[in-house]
Amino acid sequence: MPPKITNSTSWEQAEILMQPAFIRVVDNIRKQLDISNWQGTYQDVLTWPANTNDDTKALVTHLVQEIETATPIQAEEIKKTLASLPMPHPGYHLLLQRQQQQANIDLWDLCYQVCFLNYSPENPAVNIDTSLIDEYGDVDWQQLENKTQNLVKQVFANLPAD
Repeated sequence: MPPKITNSTSWEQAEILMQPAFIRVVDNIRKQLDISNWQGTYQDVLTWPANTNDDTKALVTHLVQEIETATPIQAEEIKKTLASLPMPHPGYHLLLQRQQQQANIDLWDLCYQVCFLNYSPENPAVNIDTSLIDEYGDVDWQQLENKTQNLVKQVFANLPAD
């Protein structure tokens, strides 16, 4: 679940940090893959809100497809219906494989863990990790690199052993 940001200052700080954090996460994963015996494949995914049943997912998917060919009046009705239904958000996962073992890593969750203090999917209320922002309001690249590197190493250390 994406974090919930409740004030404009935090929103601005998140905008400053998210893209650099994502780039650092992907680069540090590449470095870990280079020295591990895991193979990685990146995948675009749709992440549904918790407790969304399969019938609702199918209905939303069908309506989103229908809107492509709908008349303007039909499209308005479909949008009204969709507004009351849970919607997925795009995600980006890394599928790791080694022999018969697999692990799935949510890259956006990793970015959220970098950018926010004590982020977890179960508790989307967040606070920006302001140690990643320098006194001028810019990204503190060394702090960002250190935190990202440690987090990615921890992810690889927690993968199943041989």
